[in-house]
Amino acid sequence: MTPAATAVKLTIDGREVAVEPGTTIFDAARRLGIDIPTLCHAQHQTPVGVCRVCTVEVKNNRVLAASCVRSVEEGMVVATASDGVRRARRTLAELLLADHPSPCERQQTTADCELERLGEVYGVGAPRFATRAWPRGLDESSLFIAVDHTACILCDRCIRACTEIKRNNVIGRSGKGYGAGISFDNDLPMAMSSCVGCGECMVTCPTGALTNRKVLDVELPPGEQMGAEELKALPIFERMSGTFLDLNRGAVVRRRVRAGEVLCREGDFGSTAFYILSGKVEVSIATPLGHSAARRTAGSGRTGFFRMLTELVKRPAAEVADAAPRYIPIDATVDLDLSNPVAQLGPGDLFGEMTCLSFYPRSATVRAVEETVVLELLRNVLQMLQKDKVFKADLDRRYRERALDTHLRTVPVLSGLSAAFVTRLRDRVRLVRFEPGQEICKQGEVADSFFLIRIGFVKVTQNFAGGDLVARYLTRPDYFGEIGLLGEGVRTATCTALDHVEVVRIGGEDFRDMMHEFPDIEAAMSRVARTRMQSDDRRQDAASPVALDDFLGQGLMQAQNLLVIDLERCTRCDVCVRACADAHEGVTRLVRDGLRYDKYLVATSCRSCRDPLCMVGCPVGSIRRHPDSLEIIIEDWCIGCGLCATQCPYGNINLHPFKLVAEDPEHPGVMKAQVREKATTCDLSRDYKEPACVYSCPHDALKRIEPVKFFGIKT
Repeated sequence: MTPAATAVKLTIDGREVAVEPGTTIFDAARRLGIDIPTLCHAQHQTPVGVCRVCTVEVKNNRVLAASCVRSVEEGMVVATASDGVRRARRTLAELLLADHPSPCERQQTTADCELERLGEVYGVGAPRFATRAWPRGLDESSLFIAVDHTACILCDRCIRACTEIKRNNVIGRSGKGYGAGISFDNDLPMAMSSCVGCGECMVTCPTGALTNRKVLDVELPPGEQMGAEELKALPIFERMSGTFLDLNRGAVVRRRVRAGEVLCREGDFGSTAFYILSGKVEVSIATPLGHSAARRTAGSGRTGFFRMLTELVKRPAAEVADAAPRYIPIDATVDLDLSNPVAQLGPGDLFGEMTCLSFYPRSATVRAVEETVVLELLRNVLQMLQKDKVFKADLDRRYRERALDTHLRTVPVLSGLSAAFVTRLRDRVRLVRFEPGQEICKQGEVADSFFLIRIGFVKVTQNFAGGDLVARYLTRPDYFGEIGLLGEGVRTATCTALDHVEVVRIGGEDFRDMMHEFPDIEAAMSRVARTRMQSDDRRQDAASPVALDDFLGQGLMQAQNLLVIDLERCTRCDVCVRACADAHEGVTRLVRDGLRYDKYLVATSCRSCRDPLCMVGCPVGSIRRHPDSLEIIIEDWCIGCGLCATQCPYGNINLHPFKLVAEDPEHPGVMKAQVREKATTCDLSRDYKEPACVYSCPHDALKRIEPVKFFGIKT
């Protein structure tokens, strides 16, 4: 109760009220039950008078007043719904709606956009004012909050929610005048900012500028639905916003899996990740005979004329002594030993991360070893977990303890590192995440780090006089950043995250120590760097635009090694096709059909593209370039998911069925004959001195060429 001596008396819409000094007209009216509309502040936020929709008429005042920031005065007479006030509010609503996409996302989803509701109340139809072209549009980088700058009315409610209420200090204003808008950190896409996804901004937003992305990409398999309170009782969710969990009810299910039950299979497409709460699972991939690489085996014999032809040009088998163990990178916290591709995961382990975030095929089959309880998560929940510093630190610790040593040794050039040096690195390396499209390092910058790829794909581009050119795609166990550190200390290329990427960052000082202590590694890395730089120089020579539209239209500029058939020489005898089959255990890589350019047939055979899209997304890293030449190699552990065949723009990768004896997926421990598909492509007959098809042609009609030089394209 306000003491009579200190109360301020005023009249609002003909009704008297006494309030404390400093009370706003807005709050005084609310005490009388009089509703004054506002868009720029929620009731638990500090009012700022931005939208002016709360404008009222004060008797004897020259202009209308913003009631949310105008303090009461003794004897004040206020009208909240006069004709002048209603006209002003209608005009304000019309101006705001002119730049507002109607219906916005919020209005479409829940029909409670406060601006559009205000327009209806004041009878705003189609705005009379022209819509301006916003310099910003949609920001869909975040998996849990969608940002539509065109629906933003600059009310600043999200800024105060982030700053005053949650004290995260992520959202602010950037730009001036026409270009003003909300921004995250230093005007970053939301996913790349320090946003923790608490959801307070989208809860308080009056329009569809910030909305929840409940991205149900697939129907989750049957499981126990978990409410926000039940989830927050689990350690991994206890720091997460209850608002977010409540808005995304159904994006996490708990599954209880019996011993022997399969959670996911290699090669299947999916969009969920798994977190083990209790129990144990076995992760494995089937690695049957090395058909996909088509390596010849000793004692196979000569089975025909074409086999004898190819034997004549076969290279002697290279002697490999003390080869380092090889590992298969999979979508989990462990790698699989190629000789025995099986591992186990237990409580606290996360698997399926890249499948969930980037929709890549499953990299392995996961089967419960014992009664196991897992959480299956959709993308927006997984990305939110990755924002949790405690959860991320726990995953990093597991990686350092269990996988860093193996990871370093999967990189051939680093296989000679001593255990003592790896131990020294264990607490010095940093695991850094990058969102799709985010630059990891930029051409021309000072080189201060060396990077190993842990998950995801990195695109390497170089800027030439003719523009940017893709130099290569990298994935685990690839590395980058060594050229600048070994050379002049400047980055020679720009490396960009193609999808959700995590890299192991080794500082420049540790890298130099490694080079000093292990001269053999320095020599090997220098050789690789020189090879890359020579390849870049050759690429630059051919990077200028060419004048032939047909040549470009057929994608021939992409090719570095093209198989062409001179149609004036070719007699269609198919000797080349049969020779290819005999050189590859009966599976031909050559189809004598394809595009025509001039008098040549461009055969359906791998082109060794400059921008090898086939390499992007392989879940087990089984497709790569040969380190000493141009050809694309598909390793023995290909799981037959078909992604590389889909990615190839020219149809030069095919899935071929192979017979093998493997474990029956329905009856663990029982072996049976099966047919499985694996990807095949031309490997330039890499076990031979020259391609078998070229060697065997009796009319010298086949040629392996570099198209720009062969066709005399002037650059």
